[in-house]
Amino acid sequence: MRSRNRVLVLHGVNLDQLGRRPAAHYGTVTLDRLERGISEHAAELGLRVQFFQSNHEGAFVERLHRADDMADALILNPGAWTHYSWAIRDALEIAGLPAVEVHLSDVNAREEWRRVSVIRELCIATVAGKGPDGYRDALERVREALVSNEAREDEGR
Repeated sequence: MRSRNRVLVLHGVNLDQLGRRPAAHYGTVTLDRLERGISEHAAELGLRVQFFQSNHEGAFVERLHRADDMADALILNPGAWTHYSWAIRDALEIAGLPAVEVHLSDVNAREEWRRVSVIRELCIATVAGKGPDGYRDALERVREALVSNEAREDEGR
């Protein structure tokens, strides 16, 4: 049996603009630096990560459709799509993988519309307001879920 340690990290709309967005909400980290940090922490946890970023909702949905071929778990920050994209929600449901929703900013302390998440109920956890460190928390939650799933599968044999 192969170890389940593949994590797909999906960044949505405008995440490629990190470093140019309001520092008060998003800090000064660029997407490249963010992904390097995620990779380093993932390696410490024995996880292999792949990254995907798109400003095109359909491309994001298509990647979720293929996620089960390339990943055992998901970490996703759909950006503004979080708040209204039922297409992404449905694609996440189709993927059927353990998922953690991440937001760099504290969406619950911002505008009312940012407090809505159409994907939250499909995720094992939501991490918000911790900046880049939120991805560390998300990786740890994903690892716990993968280890727990492996243990249940071993018991079933």
